[in-house]
Amino acid sequence: MSHPIQILERYWNHTSFRPLQEDIINAVLEGEDTFALLPTGGGKSICFQIPALINEGICIVISPLIALMKDQVRALKEKDIKAMALTSEYKYNELNTMLDNCIYGNYKFLYLSPERLQQDIVQDRIRQMNVNLIAVDEAHCISQWGNDFRPAYKNITILRELQPTVNIIALTATARTKVVEDIVKNLDFISPKIFKQSFKREHLAFMVFEVEDKLYKIEQILKKNPQSSIIYVRSRKHAHEIHTSLEKNGFLSTYYHGGLSNNEKEAHFNQWFNNQKQVMVATNAFGMGIDKADVKTVIHVNLPESLESYFQEAGRAGRNNKKAFAIILKNKGDEQHVKNQFLKILPSIDFIKLVYRKLCSYFQISYGEGDFTTFNFNFNAFCRTYNFNTHTTYNALQALDRTSIIHLSRQYQNTSIIMFLVSSNHLFTYLEKHQNISIVVKSILRTYGGVFDQDVKINASIIAKKLSLKEDDVIDVLIQLEKDEIISLKLNKTDAEITFLEPREDDKTINRIAKIIEQQNALKTQQVTAVIDYVNNDNICKSKQLLSYFGEDDSQDCGICSVCLQKNGDQPNTIQKSDIEKIISVLEEKPLSSRDIIEATKIKESHIASILRDMLENNLIELTNTNTYKRKKP
Repeated sequence: MSHPIQILERYWNHTSFRPLQEDIINAVLEGEDTFALLPTGGGKSICFQIPALINEGICIVISPLIALMKDQVRALKEKDIKAMALTSEYKYNELNTMLDNCIYGNYKFLYLSPERLQQDIVQDRIRQMNVNLIAVDEAHCISQWGNDFRPAYKNITILRELQPTVNIIALTATARTKVVEDIVKNLDFISPKIFKQSFKREHLAFMVFEVEDKLYKIEQILKKNPQSSIIYVRSRKHAHEIHTSLEKNGFLSTYYHGGLSNNEKEAHFNQWFNNQKQVMVATNAFGMGIDKADVKTVIHVNLPESLESYFQEAGRAGRNNKKAFAIILKNKGDEQHVKNQFLKILPSIDFIKLVYRKLCSYFQISYGEGDFTTFNFNFNAFCRTYNFNTHTTYNALQALDRTSIIHLSRQYQNTSIIMFLVSSNHLFTYLEKHQNISIVVKSILRTYGGVFDQDVKINASIIAKKLSLKEDDVIDVLIQLEKDEIISLKLNKTDAEITFLEPREDDKTINRIAKIIEQQNALKTQQVTAVIDYVNNDNICKSKQLLSYFGEDDSQDCGICSVCLQKNGDQPNTIQKSDIEKIISVLEEKPLSSRDIIEATKIKESHIASILRDMLENNLIELTNTNTYKRKKP
């Protein structure tokens, strides 16, 4: 039998383990049920991959996210390790062959969603497999108190019956004490080995700044710390806006969100990862597989939706154990904004029932039918049809997805299938008479081969980008070509795919999950409240606040967070008369913003807020409608 360190060197080119990794691996190899709580960047995957490679047989990995499964399978295949993921994109008739390959094809890893375990064919084949280990990734999903609770995770216990002698390892990066206890109970662990790495990040300074101009503050931070950075924003539009502004002001920036093609995502990621770009501006879609040691700053432009997600995202900074910064920028409107964004749009049970009924009607699913049927789904068209609020409806669909009523797969692609029905000579004669559409047709011909011989999938958005046109303009051309009998056209404009996992029973279907949804809504409220408390608490060390949230006690302040720096004298205890005189002097001519005042007076930015607040309270200055300050007339 190979030693763990030999496997580590052979496949990962490392000569030593990270903290707790080797202890966890040895516990698994000894046949113990094992729980591993390792913060982001702690190397969770290795803890089950190495034991699985050492022992004969196949490791079954339960994971909640298709993208996460694909990412890990891709990484294993690059190491010439045989692995497969049975995602929802594979139809029932394909499963037989794939599962046989797992039994007879020397595969080492089989990745499954918990929903797949409900299928008889999957259970039957697992009984026949030589399983050496069961790994439950993102194990907090099994707990009703966990972030992203998924009832389907309860199905994992069936593996105990299918493979009663095989030990289980559960892994997560974010779990509070109550969640850990719930995981151990639900997985029926007997005398488990529990490994918890402290959430403490000694070199990571957690900062919260209240600022009027967030973009200006970002630029200041990036100038002071010109190393690799991540800026998290809430929307794709915001990602584009900040990226464009940074590029305009001389910063090397790129961006990342769910609306980009896979090729665009890969290109933008590589530019940043290889330090061709200093800054990555991203939505929370930028999450998996990010292990870049030299990230100096992680900046959140908006308040995060939970401290769990914040800690994971912030934890991408400083993995080289050098000082790094996790920064939240806030202003007066952010608290209400985060409540509006995450609490006001929580769907009620009645609304979820309505959405489910309309969804079934939309796809003409009869009562008692529909299980394991899949449809292309245009989300915006669905909302327009029934006059639904998009945000609340999306949350309703997410609730149905988490509770395994449906599976919602976001695709964000507009694919059309075309074939030219005329000869090339006839086509060019046609284009001479229709010069306005010639450029689109020629671009299709250059981009896609075989369009005269067979049906070919084309992406209208890609063509549009190449020609600097709107996507709708390209689609209009395709429709015109079909009308003139130049092409055959199957237009598939969709942003998602929906699979119904249960037969339609209307209210009965939703009543079974009502308590779960109500509990998740309450949990979301608690999470948002915890975020607001965290950013507003300027009395307790930020690191201690986070550790306390995750069930750890630390008697010592970190000494480097925004609260500690303020306590240690970075903020003035008294307002200097000379500073007040400087501000009054520069406001004599015209009203100025706080930024302009800083530049004119050279007063420290960390001091200016308290000085201006004091001057407002004493009626020395007043705030204008444009958020500038002016001297108040005596």
